[in-house]
Amino acid sequence: MPVTRDITATYRSPGTVMRRLLEMGPREDRALAFLMGFCGLAFVAQLPKLARDAHLTGQELDMLMGGALMGSVFILPLLLYLLAGVSQLVLRVFGRVTGGYGARLALFWSLLASTPVALLYGLVAGFVGPGPALSGIGLVWVGLFLWFWIAGLRAATQAEAHA
Repeated sequence: MPVTRDITATYRSPGTVMRRLLEMGPREDRALAFLMGFCGLAFVAQLPKLARDAHLTGQELDMLMGGALMGSVFILPLLLYLLAGVSQLVLRVFGRVTGGYGARLALFWSLLASTPVALLYGLVAGFVGPGPALSGIGLVWVGLFLWFWIAGLRAATQAEAHA
């Protein structure tokens, strides 16, 4: 199934999509593609806000974009791999056993599936600026991400228990 269909299906039933992704077998290239897709889109989502900041403060847009690119594409993936490892350890502490691949896939897919709202957040940050609209979209984004991530971790632990 194409990634875009899986993303829209995640908004209806995140656990079902995660189970389907796990049934395809452990493929680190797929997990890395999901992660890098999110990181690339996260960079794009920042561009309207960066353009606004450059216009309002007189800073160079190129410098702001370079820093955002460095953070989004080079540093963020490393931090997210670390977060996936920590989430796997936390699950083990609570008696939920999942493999490293399941924990990584749940996190990376949740981030990629929530990017439509992240892109909307970037547009609101760039065109409207700080305020209740930006805060509301941010809360929706975080809520969706957490819903997708928890459902993905739950599906990963269930898949591990049945294996």
